Amino acid sequence: MDTGNSYVNALLGAAVTIVFSFAGVSPLLGGAAAGFLERRDGARIGALAGLFAALPMAAVVVLFGGFAFLLMGFGEPFAGGVVILLFAVLFVAVYTVALSTVGGVLGVYLAEEFRD
Repeated sequence: MDTGNSYVNALLGAAVTIVFSFAGVSPLLGGAAAGFLERRDGARIGALAGLFAALPMAAVVVLFGGFAFLLMGFGEPFAGGVVILLFAVLFVAVYTVALSTVGGVLGVYLAEEFRD
């Protein structure tokens, strides 16, 4: 399924990342799927897929992190909790985009290696 649209390929890679999010290397798989579909410019398409996938993953971190702070007894917003949530969101975003970029390069390599 080779589409000519890079955004569609990146969204499909992001969907693979979200579906396999229970695995620690899901951004690598999603980036590889996007790179395999794109068949060129793997780093760009992998990073784009990672960016698309990082948005809902960061939202889940904020949602569950907020509930965790409430359950631990930190009902009032405090600066430390906000900083912790910001670092968690930053970590998830950087982790997702970085692994997706590597996966995109790997996906293009696999597409070239197994070309019909």
